[in-house]
Amino acid sequence: MQHKKLAFIGAGNMTRSIISGLIHSGYPADHILASNPSMPKLEKLEHDFGIKITQSNDDACQFADAIVLAVKPQIMGDMCAALQQNNNLEGKLFLSIAAGLTVARLQEMLGGAHPVVRIMPNTPSLLGKGMSGMFADSNVSEADRHYVDDVMGSVGETIWVDNEEEINGVIAAAGSSPAYFFLFLQAMQEEAMQLGFDKDDARLMVQQAMLGAAEMVCQNPELELSELRAQVTSKGGTTAAAVNTLIDQGLEKIVSKAMQAAVARADEMAKQL
Repeated sequence: MQHKKLAFIGAGNMTRSIISGLIHSGYPADHILASNPSMPKLEKLEHDFGIKITQSNDDACQFADAIVLAVKPQIMGDMCAALQQNNNLEGKLFLSIAAGLTVARLQEMLGGAHPVVRIMPNTPSLLGKGMSGMFADSNVSEADRHYVDDVMGSVGETIWVDNEEEINGVIAAAGSSPAYFFLFLQAMQEEAMQLGFDKDDARLMVQQAMLGAAEMVCQNPELELSELRAQVTSKGGTTAAAVNTLIDQGLEKIVSKAMQAAVARADEMAKQL
């Protein structure tokens, strides 16, 4: 991995997860700096990982070869305007984890055709089990693409999309999807409680089943998901009764509609920003 001087503007949970992954991957702490208006999160990052901290975005910009833009989309414009007014941004690589902001919009905010990689991570990145979709336009060099891939690879798996519009598909399939699974597990837990189990035992059963099923998927990449399902679904058995009920009740259509709704909302948010 290249060890560029890397600054994070914004010190939220995703910043913390990426820094943690980088440090545990051997990235030098003195090459990482985080900026944030208030000190408590910064002091925790400094204490836990030994990185540099500052309350000045300008100091962060001047320190860095690469800058992670990790502030809320609603304040990104003002922050970028101040950066370009007070600093020379030439030669710097920008990584954005702000939802809804296109590369072209970010370049407009930054005042030039700077190299920008748009990244859509998800919350399991906090545990090093993330899935990040990424898009880079022609301003980003191949070396910088490899660098960003290594950075986000420190917190999970990565994929690149060829067209920026596909980022909204990443949102539907990975960015938002942990919540789909949580909802499904919640429904299973509640039904297990109706069957007589207490809350803790009900949760243990469904979460362990989810964990085991996910591991079976990961350990058998050569098998289609449909084949894995068939292997545990004996004809005429209890699993078949449950699975057939889910299919008859339209689970596949419900999932499709949910993912399309996520894509549509992502499109709306991009237009608003």
